[in-house]
Amino acid sequence: MKLKLLGALGMAALLAACSGSDNANTGAASGTGASSAPVGAAAPGSEADLVANVGDRIYYGLNESSLSSDAQATLDRQAAWLQRYPQVSVQIAGNCDDRGTEEYNIALGNRRANAARDYLVAKGISADRLSTISYGKDRPTATGDDEQAWSQNRNAITSVR
Repeated sequence: MKLKLLGALGMAALLAACSGSDNANTGAASGTGASSAPVGAAAPGSEADLVANVGDRIYYGLNESSLSSDAQATLDRQAAWLQRYPQVSVQIAGNCDDRGTEEYNIALGNRRANAARDYLVAKGISADRLSTISYGKDRPTATGDDEQAWSQNRNAITSVR
């Protein structure tokens, strides 16, 4: 009788240990997000993969559409990523800060998106996989009327289509 009772208690303890939270494995308890097998990891070739592992945006100077060395480095990583996932097509959106006229900013956003697209094409990515759009100043990523916000809004963002 004692053996059956001990066996039942042991089994109950094992079941209780197995039904615990997975927070220790996901990093949720510490808030670090670090783990050996993260839950919800980005699927290869997805937008989340692009953002997390490559970088989805490049930045421009005031009234500029030329690519900086930092922008070229990000686009080099994007080109390598696109070569790894030939089934993926992307859209490059050119954006501006909120200064200037709507017409000027739409044209500048087009030049920015096209500069990024042309760079990727020169790196061997088929133009058929790349589309561009300009949002001008209509889709800011940072709020505020200071140089820090404006510099964040002068960008081209690559997104998976």
